[in-house]
Amino acid sequence: MRKADIITNIADKTGIPKVDILVTLETFFKEVKQTVFECETVSIRGFGSFTVKKRAAKKGRNIKKNEVVDIPEHYIPAFKPAKEFVASIKTVKVK
Repeated sequence: MRKADIITNIADKTGIPKVDILVTLETFFKEVKQTVFECETVSIRGFGSFTVKKRAAKKGRNIKKNEVVDIPEHYIPAFKPAKEFVASIKTVKVK
């Protein structure tokens, strides 16, 4: 499902114009990104949390050149689903 599909579904269910939903979603995404950039957690009860995780430095391998490469420590965005969300997914039958 793409963002356009989500916007259409919300518009059909609520009657809110698609433009308003688009602005709301874009603003939501921007706020989540900005908060995570500031190394803060965004928690949405019943859905999950967006956080920043630190990856430790490690040795990697360039297979083409057969060389060992140093990968420095770095940060990545992460999502941890809420327990209720995980529990509800466990009961879904995959197509």
